[in-house]
Amino acid sequence: MRRADRLFRIVEYLKARREAVTGEELAREMEIGVRTIYRDIADLRSSGVPIIGEAGVGYLLSRDYLVKPLMFDIEELDALSLGAQMIESWGDAAIARSARQAIDKITAVLPEVLAAEANHSTAYACASRSKLPIAIDLTSLRRAIRSKRLVEIGYTDESGKKSQRRIRPLCLVFIAPVWLVAAWCETRQGFREFRVDRITSMKVTDEEFRPEKGKSIEDLQKQKLNR
Repeated sequence: MRRADRLFRIVEYLKARREAVTGEELAREMEIGVRTIYRDIADLRSSGVPIIGEAGVGYLLSRDYLVKPLMFDIEELDALSLGAQMIESWGDAAIARSARQAIDKITAVLPEVLAAEANHSTAYACASRSKLPIAIDLTSLRRAIRSKRLVEIGYTDESGKKSQRRIRPLCLVFIAPVWLVAAWCETRQGFREFRVDRITSMKVTDEEFRPEKGKSIEDLQKQKLNR
């Protein structure tokens, strides 16, 4: 994480909390040392961020620092909270962390009454025993889709037949409890959907693919509609 991003994240983390946060807690959340947290807090204060507290006691952000509240009703807050919990239960670690950070940002700018309601949601999503083991790094696959990188995979189909594929990953699709990666398969020269839990190996190459007629996500969607 870049230092600028970390400083922003510290402020967001403190915004979302009504009680003092210790340096140790901040260090765990940011995955850095406590001494670095102390330096970051000092730098934030020197730049004008009104952080109250001290090392060994804890830190609290002045409520006057909050920006104008977002206007969510309680049903919308329940929907956002439930969605974030589902992502934490079924997504990869990086996107789960991003979901928690997004909820922190929302909670931080809510009026006191709504913030209390948001912290007492009536809808919950828990980890399921039916979650399938995934051998590859789902975060890397998701980022390969975004950066349009060709990916080489080892795959075992339903019958147990193994193959090596070179694909253009186009999107991830979740149909509980299965993650699918929809792709243009360079090996078979056609669209394919691969169950992520059946991918035995994966290499994200340095080769970037460009949108090409007949091989895009839009073409895949049209093909599905015409079936």
